[in-house]
Amino acid sequence: MEGTQARWRIIFSGKVQHVGFRYTAYYLAKELYLTGWVRNLPDGRVLLEAQGGVSRIRKLVLQLKSQPHIHIEHTQIEEISLLPHDRGFKVIGGM
Repeated sequence: MEGTQARWRIIFSGKVQHVGFRYTAYYLAKELYLTGWVRNLPDGRVLLEAQGGVSRIRKLVLQLKSQPHIHIEHTQIEEISLLPHDRGFKVIGGM
């Protein structure tokens, strides 16, 4: 078990809608055993909350940035409070 647990609220901007971002994030987060959710914002950005080991959350962000069909121009990260009973990872607004 990884020691340092965290929950990050991350806002991605760039070409992040209509490119499969949410579903890519969903599958990557599941592979990394992260909990949380992802959803589109009305202004074209994507909001994601991920909880789990810090190194796994960092890996999620790096994997999203390396996707050829997703073009992230800016990432805004904020550490927020852990949700002790959070289970699973979901796409909000679809799936």
